[in-house]
Amino acid sequence: MSSAAEQEAVDAAASNAVGGPEARDAMDSVRERVQAQVLRAAAHPAPPVWPGSAHPLGARFHPGPGGVAGTNFALWAQGAEAVELCLFDGDGVETRCTLTELTHEIWHGFVPGVHPGQRYGFRVHGRWDPWTGARYNPAKLLLDPYARAVDGDFALPPEVYGHVRDWPQQYIADTVRDDRDSAPFVPKGVVVHDDDDWADDVRPKTPWADSVIYELHVRGFTMRHPGVPEELRGTYAGLAHPAAVEHLTSLGVTAVELLPVHQFAHEDHLLRRGLRNYWGYNSVGYFAPHAGYCASGTAGQQVGEFKRMVKALHAAGIEVILDVVYNHTAEAGELGPTLSLRGIDNRGYYRLQSDQRRYADYTGCGNTLHAGRPHVLRLITDSLRYWVTEMGVDGFRFDLAAALARSMHDVDMLSPFLAVIAQDPVLRRVKLIAEPWDVGSGGYQVGAFPPLWTEWNDRYRDAVRDFWRGALPDVRDLGYRLSGSSDLYAWGGRRPYASVNFVTAHDGFTLRDLVTYERKHNDANGEEGRDGTNDNRSWNCGAEGESADPGVGALRRRQLRNLLTTLLLSTGVPMLVAGDEFGRTQGGNNNAYCQDNETGWVDWSLLEDPAWKELFALTRRLIALRQAHPVLRRRAFFSGRAQGADGLRDLAWFTPAGTEMTERDWYAPAAAVGLYLSGRDIPGRDERGLQVTDDSFLALLHAGDRPVEWILPGPPWAGTYELVLDTSREAQAEAPAGRHRGGERLTVPARSVLLLRVVS
Repeated sequence: MSSAAEQEAVDAAASNAVGGPEARDAMDSVRERVQAQVLRAAAHPAPPVWPGSAHPLGARFHPGPGGVAGTNFALWAQGAEAVELCLFDGDGVETRCTLTELTHEIWHGFVPGVHPGQRYGFRVHGRWDPWTGARYNPAKLLLDPYARAVDGDFALPPEVYGHVRDWPQQYIADTVRDDRDSAPFVPKGVVVHDDDDWADDVRPKTPWADSVIYELHVRGFTMRHPGVPEELRGTYAGLAHPAAVEHLTSLGVTAVELLPVHQFAHEDHLLRRGLRNYWGYNSVGYFAPHAGYCASGTAGQQVGEFKRMVKALHAAGIEVILDVVYNHTAEAGELGPTLSLRGIDNRGYYRLQSDQRRYADYTGCGNTLHAGRPHVLRLITDSLRYWVTEMGVDGFRFDLAAALARSMHDVDMLSPFLAVIAQDPVLRRVKLIAEPWDVGSGGYQVGAFPPLWTEWNDRYRDAVRDFWRGALPDVRDLGYRLSGSSDLYAWGGRRPYASVNFVTAHDGFTLRDLVTYERKHNDANGEEGRDGTNDNRSWNCGAEGESADPGVGALRRRQLRNLLTTLLLSTGVPMLVAGDEFGRTQGGNNNAYCQDNETGWVDWSLLEDPAWKELFALTRRLIALRQAHPVLRRRAFFSGRAQGADGLRDLAWFTPAGTEMTERDWYAPAAAVGLYLSGRDIPGRDERGLQVTDDSFLALLHAGDRPVEWILPGPPWAGTYELVLDTSREAQAEAPAGRHRGGERLTVPARSVLLLRVVS
């Protein structure tokens, strides 16, 4: 370190200290640190830095001038005055190299002799002026936003904060710079050499209409799986293990949607309570597979292990969709840690308020990435393309996607983010799922995203929950949800599969808890009940929590069968949550984001219980039924109009009296709804150009607490029906027997679904 730099550090300590012994101690501490760094630098002289290239960003190992092997480093840092590359050996000794080349706001250099496995970070020099949004602090080691692997855990001691976290006057703490070195307390990026061959990988490329999504957590899915070796549980290798893959293939799902696997950090308030961020919605590295999910090591091995997982799932015909969090980062608000982007260019990466000390927060997490700016868009799209082209993934679910679609302030469906995705030759070909809301004003955008996008449809969730708990929505609302939500998506060329239908997701009750609890039970989170929604739309079937009453237990299992059957017979793309198919419970915790324990993990022992085994068998039957019948996987919306001279409609709604619903019926609540799906009039042709035809079905949904007599519609709808499914039955491994004539009176049990196939 130069004498000028030493004096700069000492002066900074003096300017940040208030008078007295504390000021002298602070300056003495800085002097000692600087002297130690000078000694280390003398023992480890910096390697030469050649000019290198400004592209691509990040660290890339390749032959340099004269064939000399090394690594090119490039970092976009618009307002920086200087950038230092920091290399760390196995003992944590740091060697600093100054990047002197600056091209279009990118600092870059090629360092010969730097090979894969090298750990590194950056120190960025510039003004400390929080009042104008500038938060440069070279005492803080910063993670490369383009790092492809990360080694080490994020702890959050005071040294990791760019400001003095424990400053007595907290209302100005973020303005007081902290000059303690953060390097010993933060993870480092790792240079990775990508030499994997994808020639033998075959992407399933499942059409949207044929997709069944299964949301799972990489760690939680296998932590208790008896068929996965203990040393592989909770890892990418564990998910790739044949025992894990076999469950997915036997169930029949076509895609896994993985909760965040980008490198993430744990929040300070959780660490202080002895908890961890389990779900991972706190990203800090958009190119790096989370190191904590790797069984083979964290010095770059996580990249290869993730790729092998993807290949194993592809070989089984299963696509991989990533839940991605580009709306905010783990650096939180102005009182959060300085880990990466804040120290690289705070004003360039984040949305700031007019008072530039503060962050615009459309995410509820303290900050919002400014996706309207070219370099932020580049970071996001470079990351997305990397995961598709080099890591093999098949699509993305965008957390709080409305925050990414904001232009200046408002959500804008012509925003730069959506425009870039639409024209990108790689990204426009993969599956794109929006969580179509954020927490800001005007952030609820269900049904508003453009073609190419599908959306999590929370209106489907709410209507189906309400129907089965007895808070009956109008038939109109339920009818739209069951038939593809054409009221939301029938515009701009969108199709029924624009609706991702779900009853449960990672956020909220599990399916079993939905019929077991009416109140959240989140005491273990340590937030005194403030976390998690109070709007659960659940029904506990007469007793709060687990019950030994056999009647309550039987009713709950029936309700689970009703919910699963409704989901998997609905038009649109169904999404299941791992473990819901065999009764997983979180004990009533509806916000298990910090429960990295048996609360959050899938309990595979439930499959040994005959009752839950039957639920699994039903789920398998429903998925197989869906995959066998194109009328349940329509690629175009129903018209509801007669398609032939006999007056048969492609979609019709019936009352228990056997008559078609009138407009008055359509706008009134009802506990019993009949849904007729015609397989004769399916729009479109198969891959050989032949007209698609299928069986026709009549689904009778009855949420009432007493049986109802139902007159089955006769010709032209059907002469004879065959009973395919009856959710009032406990045993579901086999289809129920029985044929019924059109016009016959059929008793539909209380709280049940009957599915009948038209035979003639």
